[in-house]
Amino acid sequence: MHRTSDEYSTWTTTVFFLCLAFLLPSSPGCKNSSSSASDDVTGDWIKLSDFEGLPRSSAVSFVIGTKAYVATGYDGKDRLNDFWEYDQTTNNWKRKADFPGAARNGAVGFSIGSKGYVGTGYDGSQRLKDFYQYDSETDTWTRISDFGGTARYEAIAFSIGSKGYVGTGDDGNYQKDLWEYDPAANRWTQKVSIGGAKRRGAIALVIDGKAYVCTGINNGVYENDLWQYDPSSDQWSKKRSIANVSDESYDNDYSEITGMNKVAFSINGKGYIATGGEGGAGTRVWEYDPVSDLWNTKTSFESVGRTEAVGFSIGNYGYVSTGMNSGYYFDDLWGFKPNDEQQSNNKAESPVSPVTGN
Repeated sequence: MHRTSDEYSTWTTTVFFLCLAFLLPSSPGCKNSSSSASDDVTGDWIKLSDFEGLPRSSAVSFVIGTKAYVATGYDGKDRLNDFWEYDQTTNNWKRKADFPGAARNGAVGFSIGSKGYVGTGYDGSQRLKDFYQYDSETDTWTRISDFGGTARYEAIAFSIGSKGYVGTGDDGNYQKDLWEYDPAANRWTQKVSIGGAKRRGAIALVIDGKAYVCTGINNGVYENDLWQYDPSSDQWSKKRSIANVSDESYDNDYSEITGMNKVAFSINGKGYIATGGEGGAGTRVWEYDPVSDLWNTKTSFESVGRTEAVGFSIGNYGYVSTGMNSGYYFDDLWGFKPNDEQQSNNKAESPVSPVTGN
């Protein structure tokens, strides 16, 4: 599928207005109402300190220690290059040194040690392949080698050990390649491409040293394959599909995992996918167990459904912030406790940290 670069600035909003007749965003505090979902789903969402930058979509995030970082994005009018730090222990945001590249959305980010990395994306006129390293100890940015693949947006990114990885996305056509970044050598190396379909707007998460990639769209089709990447062998293994199948071990709503521009994070050996959707902006949350290769429903996201949000995890808790729905942009931050029972009052006291709960 080919799309000229000047179409991207309006593409996402157009999709939502086309789907508006079918879009029913959930209100805060709503539980999962699917008739096929389990009545004993767990997971509690807590309202935390709002993101202090402008409401936005299609930003990037990465985590270093107990702090998360959010940069770039689109606020409905302008592309952004501001950069913010969230401290889990104090539930506070602090503005840091601005991202030095062109303001953009649809970029990717990952972290290795005390450093974060941001690159690729779309600046309103062209796709990008420049990349930058952030040093959290000195609050400084350094330009590094350009991404080894083609300029693109809505790719995936993750890190395992001392290496970072970027792949898939839209460079004018959809891609399925994978590139490894070695910060010691400041060099990109192409690795074995992802199995299955090309895609953009997919998710990637890491569990126990292996990456998992799924969802996304290709030529108008929402992909339902799931792939595991082992960097030690540079091999991809196909896992169970996330589509509906006639198998009693599958939840009947497996097809709702498909979609694009979702968020993903991992906690204690499990993977989580939330928000996003197939054209609309969802609230469903799913937990992946790599041992059983099965998914289970968790308590739905307890705020307005959204797409193009950021998601990350720190310690035992996940987080979702920013995003958009039908032209509305968000700046709220929600913490997720996957094994807690849902509480009727999801508004946290201030200050609050999911680590302590007080």
